[in-house]
Amino acid sequence: MEIINVTTKPPHDLTSLVLVIGKLDGIHKGHQLLLHEAKEYIQEDDMLAVWSFSKHPQYVLNEDPEFEHDLTPLKDKVSILKEYGVQRLYHVEFTKEYAKIPADEFVLEHLSQLNVKRLIVGEDFRFGAGGRAGTDELIRLCEKINIQVSVIPFFRENGMKISSTDIRSLISNGKVEAAQVLLNRRYRVIGEVIHGNALGRELGFPTINLGKLESYVLPKPGVYVGTAEIYEEGMVRESWACLISAGYRPTVNGEGYLIEAHLLNYSGDLYGKTVAVSFIRYLRGEIKFDGLESLIHQMQQDKKEAEEILGFIE
Repeated sequence: MEIINVTTKPPHDLTSLVLVIGKLDGIHKGHQLLLHEAKEYIQEDDMLAVWSFSKHPQYVLNEDPEFEHDLTPLKDKVSILKEYGVQRLYHVEFTKEYAKIPADEFVLEHLSQLNVKRLIVGEDFRFGAGGRAGTDELIRLCEKINIQVSVIPFFRENGMKISSTDIRSLISNGKVEAAQVLLNRRYRVIGEVIHGNALGRELGFPTINLGKLESYVLPKPGVYVGTAEIYEEGMVRESWACLISAGYRPTVNGEGYLIEAHLLNYSGDLYGKTVAVSFIRYLRGEIKFDGLESLIHQMQQDKKEAEEILGFIE
């Protein structure tokens, strides 16, 4: 996928585009509907493209901590968009200055740099300084430069509009199964395996520790059943069922939030490898045990329960 970083106006380009605009954090079922609709307009010489933002406007403009982290940081967004056939991503550096661009300037001076055959947005799309312009204004302005606009109604699950905000809340509360329904896939984080204190190995439960997760919405502290996908040269080479411990490790006086995974029936060295950990089910909350023996006993119970869930019992 071609990634074009945009700080002001996009570079002039004559490629015929079908363009989806939105933050698209999570690329949930509602976003997927936009992408499917866009593909209906693709003809032989057209390119499917997405115009998205580096940071959530609510965080940039209001410093709302709820929007500081992403469901799909850039590396995840690129990977998922590829699966939907997106060939180009306009990655817009959203700043307070960028937010001041008037609606007419955005369309007539920014989008006009591109050869947009059709623009796809959701019905709640807002743009221009203060977010004062909506889809009616978008259609009116786009008519001036011969861009056709498709406004897609909300995707609803059980009668309720799907939103990234709701999915964030579900994950932060450990409700990963409900989040999976709205995402149409399991929630995952991708990181590099880093060195830890090797305590898990000493306890008979060797774990991998994932680093560089600062950009993610982090799941509620606790123990989860999940899967771990091991990457080599940018491709998934192996997948293993795992137990995931997410949180602060109070029994061993852990420092900071950490995600660890114990890969069931796996042996090997994964240091420095890229691993994607996906969350299937929340098992229990984080507990401060009175000693390592109690911790080991609980980990054995967790593993047994995970095997039952995953159908690993012989």
